[in-house]
Amino acid sequence: MAPSMKSSLILFFTCSLFLQVALGEIICENLPTNVCAFSIASSGKRCLLEKSTLEDGKSEYQCKTSEVIVGNMREYIETDECVNACGVDRNSVGISSDSLLEAQFTSKLCSPDCYHKCPNVVDLYFNLAAGEGVYLPDLCKKQRSNPHRAMIELQSSGAAEDFADAPAPSPLSF
Repeated sequence: MAPSMKSSLILFFTCSLFLQVALGEIICENLPTNVCAFSIASSGKRCLLEKSTLEDGKSEYQCKTSEVIVGNMREYIETDECVNACGVDRNSVGISSDSLLEAQFTSKLCSPDCYHKCPNVVDLYFNLAAGEGVYLPDLCKKQRSNPHRAMIELQSSGAAEDFADAPAPSPLSF
């Protein structure tokens, strides 16, 4: 792609993002891929980064609207501060509850900077954990008091066994 064409596309996406925000309307399919994950459309549905393989074997990423509705938030693009504080990755394709089994991730998710300041990320993982039979506030309480024990209990619970036996998650596994 010619440099001027690439610059024009970047300028177009940047302008369309600012226009959407100024008008108060966020449409997942119009978001750049670098802000897609952990965003919420004006419709209240979560945005989801999807990957497809082109005929030449190269990968292409697109922002899509999922069917998952966030009950209390609309028109929201997660901040870089929350992405960093919570240990999530904007380049994640789909979202899985498997990350809850990683002590380092759970520690960041349960940290005060994430748990008390990033309601979008916490809401998402609260629902993912609930889907696996885990109550996130209890997991975070155990994580803060005894991180090693919290992971052992999670891994030995029936919910964690279900994690391990479950098929690979689809992008809409939340």
